[in-house]
Amino acid sequence: MTDRPTIGVVGLGTMGLGIAQVFAQAGFPVIATDAHAPARNSAKARLAEALQARVSAGKLDQAECDATLSRLAVAGDLTALAPCQMVIEAIVEKIEAKQDLFSALEGIVAPDAILATNTSSLPIHAVAKGLNRPDRALALHFFNPPPAMKLVELAPHQDTNPDATARAKTWTEAAGKTVILCPDRPGFIVNRCARPYYGEALACLAEGRSAGEIDAAMVAAGYRLGPFALIDLIGADINLAATEGMYRAMGQHPRYHPFGALKAQVASGNLGRKTGRGFTFPDAPTAPPKDAEAIALRIEATLVNEAHWLLAEGGTTPEGIDTAMRLGLNFPRGPFEALARHGKAAILGELVRLRAAAPPALKPRYDPAPLLEAT
Repeated sequence: MTDRPTIGVVGLGTMGLGIAQVFAQAGFPVIATDAHAPARNSAKARLAEALQARVSAGKLDQAECDATLSRLAVAGDLTALAPCQMVIEAIVEKIEAKQDLFSALEGIVAPDAILATNTSSLPIHAVAKGLNRPDRALALHFFNPPPAMKLVELAPHQDTNPDATARAKTWTEAAGKTVILCPDRPGFIVNRCARPYYGEALACLAEGRSAGEIDAAMVAAGYRLGPFALIDLIGADINLAATEGMYRAMGQHPRYHPFGALKAQVASGNLGRKTGRGFTFPDAPTAPPKDAEAIALRIEATLVNEAHWLLAEGGTTPEGIDTAMRLGLNFPRGPFEALARHGKAAILGELVRLRAAAPPALKPRYDPAPLLEAT
């Protein structure tokens, strides 16, 4: 296995250029391209600006900056990616566009070259559909911004060659990332298991609690940002789109129910930090309520439950889920660590309580995962 093979990147927006930076800075030759000439033409200057900021901050020396820039070649079209042993696409989240790109690349790169999608929402087996060699396709889901975020979710589909998975993992780890294997399931690990953090907070809001006190309860429990502060950071519109996408992908199960308050927030235009007003932004933090521990237990119980539903589907481990949640969302602990902290009896008891109190349509939201009951 080549120590530092040539990596291809298609798409030179924020994600694509960030992925190119990750590999180039780690010593990999990178060939990158974009269908839009302005993105290609500005790529080197944008990367130089990002790296120079790190030099000015004392986080990178000038020689390493220059070496990183020298490893990135920006190409005019896909044919220049022929030498690449792995190509990562970071283009628009439309399955037809990704399928067309992979089909074109298949006629350019070597037969064993890996085709990796940076998708966070599309099924990998569907992206690979129509390829002559679907066994070379997998997902490498980087988090934004790629140079700063340590986590990469690696999702093969059921027909991915284990050798392709192993090579993708080795090379991405050599680029300094923590790679977590996850199943080809909606949302992979982080986007799937994060849904209860927002959803149960919205359920509390619907019952009359304030966004500020819910956030304060979770901060008191060790979380860097409460659920509403995190929605404000991401953008309510982005959070709603992710929730609705998961709701559809999972057969409209109540565990992914899009709550009315989130829809109303998007309709109001108060999307969070990017618009200047959100659920809690820019208000001063609220003091934790007297029942802060009960709020935290409620939200963590649903996080624990969702993690057990995912674990039962295969393709991951408790340790992988915990690591992904800590690194992907800066959580203080993963759901299995939360289970150990509270104890199984407390988690199951909370789910029973929540189910009994929920309106009929939402009762299945709190059904305990069989794997949780059995552990």
